[in-house]
Amino acid sequence: MLVHSKAGRWAAWCLFGLLFLPLFALPLLVVVAASFATHWSGALPSGPTTASYAAAVRGESLQALTTSLVTAVAASLLALTVGTWAALAGAALEKRGKRLLDALFMLPVAVPSVVVGLAVLVAFSRPPVLLNGTAPIVVLAHTVLVTAFAHQSVSAAIVRLDPAYEQAAASLGARPAYVLWRVRLPLLLPSLTAAAGLCFALSMGELSATMMLYPPDWMPLPVRIFTATDRGSLFSGSAVAVVLMATTLLVLLAVSRVRTRAAYR
Repeated sequence: MLVHSKAGRWAAWCLFGLLFLPLFALPLLVVVAASFATHWSGALPSGPTTASYAAAVRGESLQALTTSLVTAVAASLLALTVGTWAALAGAALEKRGKRLLDALFMLPVAVPSVVVGLAVLVAFSRPPVLLNGTAPIVVLAHTVLVTAFAHQSVSAAIVRLDPAYEQAAASLGARPAYVLWRVRLPLLLPSLTAAAGLCFALSMGELSATMMLYPPDWMPLPVRIFTATDRGSLFSGSAVAVVLMATTLLVLLAVSRVRTRAAYR
């Protein structure tokens, strides 16, 4: 920490606790408590039970979780591929061209996600590319929304790369394709895994655009949580939300381990 005195460090930790607990930790703890409850008693849920979790890990909820995982993995891989390719291409552009490319990729983030969902719906509801009512349109919308984060993450990593490695490989006779696959991409691997984890987490929690696009047989878990709470099933919705949080955290922990190993290669 930048605070060197003991009293200053204690004050910084107290300030952090005062800000973190009510703004971030407490709402999540209430959701966890509600997932084990059957009714509200005053300001807090009560009536301990695990019945909500029994329903949250089977049937339609399990199918929705599988749908979210497939959508998030597919969108993350597509976003990482497109974002990395654009970042590598943008690194060779002039400053003005690079700014234009960055603005193009950041455009979906600059507008509400529901607008992106509407744009995808309008664009792909008529031939020759008719995707309305299918699972690929949901994956496409998620890809559009998260590609900006992959592009920005990889672009920042490319700027920090030491060109000496590529120059050494080229001086030894390596072709550009070989330099890309055996030198440049391995050096970018920690940033690639970090970008993949970010894209996955964002896709797992995406709701606004998904609500406009999902077909009845391809309902992601955030939509199921929304529909459950909208019907008044607060406790079952909380259990499904905890399952969503736990699944996302487990995947992010796995990605973090891969990123750590890649950084020490």
